[in-house]
Amino acid sequence: MKIRSRFPLLVNTAALIALCFLVTHAQQPAASSFQETLKSAESTTTQKDWKAAAGYWAGVVAENPVNARFWEQYAQSLYRNKEYKQAISAYQKALELGAGVPGNQAYNIACCYALLGDKQSALNWLEKAFALGFRRLENAQTDSDLQTLHDNPRFLKLVGLDDVSQMTREQGWRYDLALLEQEVDRKGFAYGVFRTTTKAEFHDAVTNLANRIGKLTDPQMVVEIMRLMRSIGDGHTGLLLPPQQPDYAQALPLQFFLFKEGLYITGGDPKYKELFGSQVLQFGARSVDEVMKALDSVISRDNELWPSQLAPYHMRSLPLLSALGLVSDIKKIDLRLRDVKGTDRVVNVETDATHANSVIWNHFPDEWITFAQTLPSPLPLYLKNTKTLYWFEYLEPQKIVYFQFNGVLDDTKESLAAFTERLFKFINEHDVDKLVIDMRWNNGGNTLLAPPLLYSLIKTDKVNQKGKLFVIIGRRTFSAAQNTTTFLERHTKAIFVGEPTGSRPNFVGEETPFTLPYSKVLVNVSDLYWQSSWPFDYRTWVAPQIYTPPTFAAYRANRDPAMEAIVAYKQ
Repeated sequence: MKIRSRFPLLVNTAALIALCFLVTHAQQPAASSFQETLKSAESTTTQKDWKAAAGYWAGVVAENPVNARFWEQYAQSLYRNKEYKQAISAYQKALELGAGVPGNQAYNIACCYALLGDKQSALNWLEKAFALGFRRLENAQTDSDLQTLHDNPRFLKLVGLDDVSQMTREQGWRYDLALLEQEVDRKGFAYGVFRTTTKAEFHDAVTNLANRIGKLTDPQMVVEIMRLMRSIGDGHTGLLLPPQQPDYAQALPLQFFLFKEGLYITGGDPKYKELFGSQVLQFGARSVDEVMKALDSVISRDNELWPSQLAPYHMRSLPLLSALGLVSDIKKIDLRLRDVKGTDRVVNVETDATHANSVIWNHFPDEWITFAQTLPSPLPLYLKNTKTLYWFEYLEPQKIVYFQFNGVLDDTKESLAAFTERLFKFINEHDVDKLVIDMRWNNGGNTLLAPPLLYSLIKTDKVNQKGKLFVIIGRRTFSAAQNTTTFLERHTKAIFVGEPTGSRPNFVGEETPFTLPYSKVLVNVSDLYWQSSWPFDYRTWVAPQIYTPPTFAAYRANRDPAMEAIVAYKQ
């Protein structure tokens, strides 16, 4: 039978299979229109009735063969219904039309071939998936669909599953470096995005490091990997966690922050309460400037403000400082301090292996306290509730709604979308003159959760006016929070207050981490170019119109110059 179509050039083998599948799975009632068929396809997919869904999606793609999403849904329903042969053709069509991430479609085809027992085709498509930038290495390592390939040397090498327990130390580190270079090559240099090094330069650096393995300790190798990742040129590519061994967990039970006046202890374990508020002058025999300079060589970044955010966290890690040649003991250190009274002294502080180094603000232990909490004056709003993802408070005398936005994530008790609806219901029902969105502690999450907030702001003229909408930003405003900030700058009338953001309006991001098999180091190679601003926006950060950098003088007085500037702002 000759098939005619309004889109003759697009009807190929996959479309023919779709029509054949529709005929052979015609037990469901015929839909009276395309929209009804589509609605039934979406409904049965939601219900996970894969047999019925496959039939309906076959009807959808037969009627509309040009929509990439439809083909992807059709392929998924066939896969779920274990119709692997037909699913392959549908995934190929989805790949041809650009559905989703190309590497994912190729990976799904590899899985289908593996489930059909065609190992050669499975391996060919898996290699193609990797070449197309398939993102989740660890998923390929553990996916039961690919279990039949686990005895194949070609597969084991591709996904990094060779038995490293039988390797010598040098062989193990070389294996890690080879896998790292493979992932950087196929992901880190993908899409032609801007990088600060080239493939050739990176290869030379890896080769140089491999030749020095015998001269370096394991901690020094970890530091060298951090340097390699820093050379790529973005804030998401880097070492996320060191090897999960007791020595690496040794960290000072103190919280540091870099103010305009210098580095200060802003909190920590209550047993060190007397040190809170002290300025740090030296780590052992090293000045703070020397420590900052050494850490600068291993901190990946999108801009030059980010190290001022990250370095104070890394200063807690004596194993890291030791590997950098700054200190000799990973379990204790003499800190030279200037206390709140201006008196210099040296104190010995021991590390605590129960609270390893963390670069996430709200992951400090619950039992820790801050210097601000010990002061007689009340806490300013920005320090009251930093561990909650989002909350707001109405300042009735000033007619200001203060909304602290600490993570672009969904809280388990209330989604960000639901919170946004509640926030704007309050704004619309009360006498509100200004809305303040405080994002200075927000280091990201999921950008796809941000639109409800953005759309609500755009349509709410009551606060979306110059002088009525303010966004507080800072060095920790990063990743999905950077994207949200960029969207707010582009699409609302917000006035920005604080200090510059820790990332660029356009940047390379995303985290799909993997573990290096021998060393057990957790690393990430970011691979997605977020162009949230205009293509010709080359700024290093979003800068505030009202500049209020953090000062220890204000922190010590429990003052917030950013909020003070907003309250005082007049049109």
